Amino acid sequence: MTETRAPGAATGAAPRPEGSRPGAVLRRAEARPIIEIDDVVKTFGEFLAVDHVSLTVREGELFALLGGSGCGKTTLLRMLAGFERPTAGRILIGGQDMTEVAPYDRPVNMMFQSYALFPHMTVEANIAFGLRQDRVPKAEMRDRVAEMLELVKLTPFAKRKPHHLSGGQRQRVALARSLAKHPKVLLLDEPLAALDKKLREETQLELVGIQERVGTTFVVVTHDQEEAMTMADRVAIMESGRIIQVDTPHALYEYPNTRFVAEFFGTVNMFEGVLVEDEPDHVLIRCDALANPVYVGHGISAREQATVWVALRPEKLAISRTRPDAAHNWDRGIVEDIVYLGGISTFHVRLDSGALARVTTQNLERMSAPEITWDDVVYVCWRPDNVVVVTS
Repeated sequence: MTETRAPGAATGAAPRPEGSRPGAVLRRAEARPIIEIDDVVKTFGEFLAVDHVSLTVREGELFALLGGSGCGKTTLLRMLAGFERPTAGRILIGGQDMTEVAPYDRPVNMMFQSYALFPHMTVEANIAFGLRQDRVPKAEMRDRVAEMLELVKLTPFAKRKPHHLSGGQRQRVALARSLAKHPKVLLLDEPLAALDKKLREETQLELVGIQERVGTTFVVVTHDQEEAMTMADRVAIMESGRIIQVDTPHALYEYPNTRFVAEFFGTVNMFEGVLVEDEPDHVLIRCDALANPVYVGHGISAREQATVWVALRPEKLAISRTRPDAAHNWDRGIVEDIVYLGGISTFHVRLDSGALARVTTQNLERMSAPEITWDDVVYVCWRPDNVVVVTS
């Protein structure tokens, strides 16, 4: 089964590196599929929520479904859980067709955004609830609960009620309860949405560590790009019920295949242009918003005079008061705004054409005053290998 990818991606770039955890990603790339979604469609009346999605998730993978509100990611997750049935297509888990199988008979568990803890039960009773429903023997249930408490570092809190716990601790109780039944797949619907920013960042890494230790396949639904980039081995970006691109976070950021992916996954400067020179080892693109042509050091899959889009990440641009001595890949403008975030600063540069370019720089040295400030005339430039060209 092949993964759905949108057409129109530029070709000729260097081979894509793997993600942020290369050893784990490479091992999982060799793992067998545990989830196979085969041409699944879901409609609600006349509304098409999921549009012919085909997708494979590997055993032991932490996989993220990323997209904005209403893109179909939660509907797809609910179909995996069995809470919704596909209008068309098949869902296989562990090689078995689960399309018509009830939720309680599937080898999956789901962790909800609200956590859904029982307020009158202690932490250990909450974790044991599913095991008790399955009539697991008491000795085994006691061992599994102890194992889960140790896993999520909540053993000292076993006798507490949920209202005596912090948000992060409640999240870990919900995770422990979901894992206690040893599901083949754990489905997580916006698992960190209820946490504040600092706690969410800490919990992202905790969740990755737990998933690494237990080896269970995680499928996480999120609208948070940073969360997906931090946690996932691979990410599927969804829009209007379709999967636009599936890849590692690194590849999605550096090699988006459409404007939508480039603009949705991270921050990007996007300029529409025309391909004016097409050679095997380079292309030239003329953009109305840029004073000089854009030179790209490799060929792309588009004909001359085709409309293309130049994508430049803010951190890939350099800013200076000195005019570059080059015929390509630079422009002039005035600093309109500066966003200072401690470790980095983002300069909003209004180019001579009126277009806005964002440039991000690292603040590597302590300075009493910045070298470049508001209303300065500056030059923005970039290297040919930092240009991404998309054709749709």
